[in-house]
Amino acid sequence: MAHTAHKNPKKEMFEAPEVIDRKAKVLADLIRKSKHFVVFTGAGVSTSAGIPDFRGPEGVWTLMAQGRQATKKSVDVLQAIPTKTHMALVELQDRGILKGLISQNCDGLHRRSGIRADMISELHGNTNIEYCKNCGKEFLRADFYAVAPDNRPLHDHRTGRKCPICLTQPLHDTIIHFSEDLPLGPWTRAEVHCEKADLCLVLGSSLTVTPANELPELVGERAAAQRKKQQTQQPDTNLVICNLQDTDLDYLCPKPDHRIYARTDDLIDRVMHHLSLPVPDFYVRRKLIVGTDVDANPAGGRHVVTVKGVDEDNSTPASFLRTVKLVTAGGRPRIVKTEPFVLGWRGKIGEMEEEQNGSLAECRADEARVKSETLTLGLEFMGNYGEPGFELQHTVRASMPDNNSDQETSQYRQVASTVYELVYNPRNGTWTGSPYM
Repeated sequence: MAHTAHKNPKKEMFEAPEVIDRKAKVLADLIRKSKHFVVFTGAGVSTSAGIPDFRGPEGVWTLMAQGRQATKKSVDVLQAIPTKTHMALVELQDRGILKGLISQNCDGLHRRSGIRADMISELHGNTNIEYCKNCGKEFLRADFYAVAPDNRPLHDHRTGRKCPICLTQPLHDTIIHFSEDLPLGPWTRAEVHCEKADLCLVLGSSLTVTPANELPELVGERAAAQRKKQQTQQPDTNLVICNLQDTDLDYLCPKPDHRIYARTDDLIDRVMHHLSLPVPDFYVRRKLIVGTDVDANPAGGRHVVTVKGVDEDNSTPASFLRTVKLVTAGGRPRIVKTEPFVLGWRGKIGEMEEEQNGSLAECRADEARVKSETLTLGLEFMGNYGEPGFELQHTVRASMPDNNSDQETSQYRQVASTVYELVYNPRNGTWTGSPYM
């Protein structure tokens, strides 16, 4: 906190554009040759998104140490757009170049940008994730803060919500406060990556906080040992640091070109140029599972549709919807304003369409009768990026029993689910949605 920052912070230094470009070319060459490339990020990767750092001249802890108030208005983290650095790391991940990402940041921008859960080790937690200690399940709250209320004691991490799986067990935030142990899982993954790393790039970190700073130090010390043993300036392992202020690990950078004084976006822009790789635009990506439980009885019956958000693993629950409205072909609209989003309707399935399909096992192989009905699901989002609502068209298909069938009522019920990917373009304010393949 404030006691970890100086009243007189270290001076920020900015190298000339041509120097940054030269060092970016050196770094790009190292990345090409690397077999296990790891990146370690700090608050400096998010400053261009409008989120302040901690130990810079206007950093959060610096201002507290000086007894000053912030002079610049910061962006609400939930509304922050991932930076060029965030998006470049996604591109490197998707191409298989980046093997591991270690972050001290709690702002959630890495996950929001498209970094996979299995790629990142969030050492200090994520303000958008809460979990159940009993069953171990994590819940991604993409559009609200999943943190303990301010009126709770510092080390009481209960968020006030209950686990929807265990029902009675409290959910806890993942934020790590000073003096608390780092989470074992992320720490172990990060340590394994650093033991394998032949290139570790530090972006926007003062490398002040322990034990997190011991991870790039591990890579740097291995590089130093290799140089000493081989008597060469070309070790098999390299540590590169990009930060505006000096760090305590600068001495472990093998060459002057491996220590870069630049904003992370400025460096990454030139690195991607020298790698001939694009920096992708940011899109808001959401995944939905639409499940249906319909009554295929020709006489009609009661049907249920369930809508739930999930993370990129199609399993971890994700909260980003405010309301869901169901509109059927002939019924009145129904709306649900709280999770779980479960809506029902009555009637016959498929008065709109009947088609032949001989592949359904439960029907006669030569003349299966399938009826379908299109549901309109009106989705209202929490809207931190100003997202408008979106109408998702979901088709329900039911194989109808033979008219002479003597099936019991329970055997008419048919359950199905579809995963959809919704993509929002914040540049033109439009949604697209399609089944996720």
